[in-house]
Amino acid sequence: MTKIALRPVLESDLAILFAQQLDPESVAMSAYLSKDRGEFMRHWEGILKNKQVTARVVVYKEKVAGHILCWREGRHEQRIGYWIGRGFWGRGIASAALAEFLKEVKIRPLYAEAANHNAASKRVLEKNGFELLDEGGRISRFKLG
Repeated sequence: MTKIALRPVLESDLAILFAQQLDPESVAMSAYLSKDRGEFMRHWEGILKNKQVTARVVVYKEKVAGHILCWREGRHEQRIGYWIGRGFWGRGIASAALAEFLKEVKIRPLYAEAANHNAASKRVLEKNGFELLDEGGRISRFKLG
């Protein structure tokens, strides 16, 4: 398995994460639009202040490869999401990061989404035990536990 490390997100990581979410090819593979700098920083400020969110940076060969997080959506649903910078694709980093993250985040059930056209992200979820719930519209929904 690919050797990665997870650590808490630092403010100094945000410039890298911001640049990663601006990449047009990455945005095309995700179900989300990129944010401008102000919106991105406000979004992450909220994440970092919220004690109910577990957010980690994914480190690969001493570089910030992306992030992974868990948060509550609505009243009950716990969700996970991840973003791996395009320069790190195809190395098993997302699968390894999710496997490691699931050791830390014990909450079940967990839900995740992937763009229907993003076969690699769907495979990451399936390799880590998530089951497909729905492939409606442009998003596939998955559940673990």
